[in-house]
Amino acid sequence: MTINWKKPTASMLGRYQPFHDGHKALFKEILKRTGQVIIMIRDTSGTDDSNPFNFNTVKKNIENNLKEYEGKFEVIKVPNITNVCYGRGVGWKVEQIELSKEIEEISATKIRKKMKI
Repeated sequence: MTINWKKPTASMLGRYQPFHDGHKALFKEILKRTGQVIIMIRDTSGTDDSNPFNFNTVKKNIENNLKEYEGKFEVIKVPNITNVCYGRGVGWKVEQIELSKEIEEISATKIRKKMKI
């Protein structure tokens, strides 16, 4: 089952090196906005030590972590997007989601160090 491409959709953009509980908590909050989410993985694998996982590994990790939300999200690969820009009102918004301090302190860098990557 895939998402409905015509229905309003929220997006998540990131590297997910690796996808962790903080990302999952963010996903759950974003899902409340529209009921479906496009998860965009920036193509950064191999650019430096902070990007050890390739797209397929990251995608599989995300799908495994979000199994209970099947049909409510889709994972796609995008270029190494570093800026999201827009001109006048274009029918969408940029929204920062604030999570608990405990969740916001989760760090993929620390996770990679524990993994010895």
